Amino acid sequence: MIRWLFDHSLRQKIPLWGAVLIICPTVFLSGLMMYHTYGDSKNSIVAGATALGRVLSKTLAPSLIHDDLWRAFEMVRAPMITSGQPDGATPDTITVISPRREVVVSSDPQRLPTLSPISRLDRELWPISKPDFKISETRPAVIEDAGSQFIYMTFPIADRGLYLGALVIRYPRSHLYAKFWEVAIDSAVVGGAVVVSLLPVNWYWGQRMAVPLVKLASLMKGISGRPPEKFATESYGYKDELGQMFAAYNNMVDVLEEKAALERQVLSSNRLAAIGRLTAGIAHEINNPLSGMLTSIDTQEKLGTLDERSARAFGLIKRGLQQIRDTMGALLVEARPKKRWLEPRDLEDVRTLLQHEVATGRIDLQIVTDIPDRVPIPAGAVRQIMMNLLHNAVRAAGMAEAGEVRAFIAGIGADLVIRVTNNGETLNEDRLGDLFEPFVTNHEGGNGLGLWVTYQLVSQLGGTIDVNSDETQVEFIVRLPVAEDEKTS
Repeated sequence: MIRWLFDHSLRQKIPLWGAVLIICPTVFLSGLMMYHTYGDSKNSIVAGATALGRVLSKTLAPSLIHDDLWRAFEMVRAPMITSGQPDGATPDTITVISPRREVVVSSDPQRLPTLSPISRLDRELWPISKPDFKISETRPAVIEDAGSQFIYMTFPIADRGLYLGALVIRYPRSHLYAKFWEVAIDSAVVGGAVVVSLLPVNWYWGQRMAVPLVKLASLMKGISGRPPEKFATESYGYKDELGQMFAAYNNMVDVLEEKAALERQVLSSNRLAAIGRLTAGIAHEINNPLSGMLTSIDTQEKLGTLDERSARAFGLIKRGLQQIRDTMGALLVEARPKKRWLEPRDLEDVRTLLQHEVATGRIDLQIVTDIPDRVPIPAGAVRQIMMNLLHNAVRAAGMAEAGEVRAFIAGIGADLVIRVTNNGETLNEDRLGDLFEPFVTNHEGGNGLGLWVTYQLVSQLGGTIDVNSDETQVEFIVRLPVAEDEKTS
């Protein structure tokens, strides 16, 4: 049970413990005050009774010796009518008991008539009437019976060593209870005011401390599974030990983020090194026959023996081979292929090359272009970027019931902007994080190099590529700076 209480959240434990620490001392102090008040009231009654009993026991002795009962009655009656007694110090009854345990005189002769045996008295009201009760003949005594509603004090009456009887003074406990409850009510009011005023303060500071700690605990749970989030320092703006702990956590997050970034860089570098070694061999093997094919096409064009349809086909083949050469150049850092500027026919080639795939997948493809006759930007790179983005968009749109692919390419300001959208499968945060990593593919049969090559081409051209994904579509946005001073080569 105790362990169960300690396992609760600090949001409950701190205010609860604070409330216990406030309420328990308040109740204890109130009880202590009531206990001392009861004791002080009782001591006050005993002190008053002692003073009264000593005076009466001495003054009653001559009256008892001379059997002057009237004088004795006046003496025991006088304290009952004397005013100015402290609250609770006035006795209820004063009685003189003879050595033979008979009533000699009483302040209430109707209930306690003279010469009546005390054994006939109500034992619940008069514990001294019990047969086994002995009244001290030598010293005063305080009598408190658990079942009695009164407090008794007995005083021996003697003259020259002769025991004449006992003086019994009775005080009702109701005086003590009245004082007790008066103090109890005052203590409850004061204690309640203290509790009511301190509990909100305790709750506020408890929440002020517990909520940031709970938030920190939830953040630390995710450290092993995902990149940790930073703690919002504005939720606890103090520089005490808690504030220092939160600052240390944020520093730890910074270190972990740097470590993760370095690990990604190392992993990417290792992948790029492997790809570089692979592509270097492939590119050199491809460039040799590629140069021969381009040379043959140039020879046919120079002979001028081609009809219009063949010339168009040879032009398409030549631009495709040049695109392959430029792509190989993008994979080889040391390669610097000659550049051919982008023209509208390059975009028409892209549409032509995608016609079969679009028709097979029954995709609604629309390409809108708004560029001049020649744009000073490498055509092969732009063609490859368009081909890769549109190829992926067509494959993604093929998974929708009514696949749609929209492409827009135009010059905006000093940039060439390419937008490609599709309504196929959307991308979550995990897939967006490694979208441009090599050998990472989301399609069956893919090699994971298309978007990586696209990213490399965009980076080499000094541009940017962004991805937006929502519930309805995925959009790729490429911005490429357009050269101004270079001349067509």
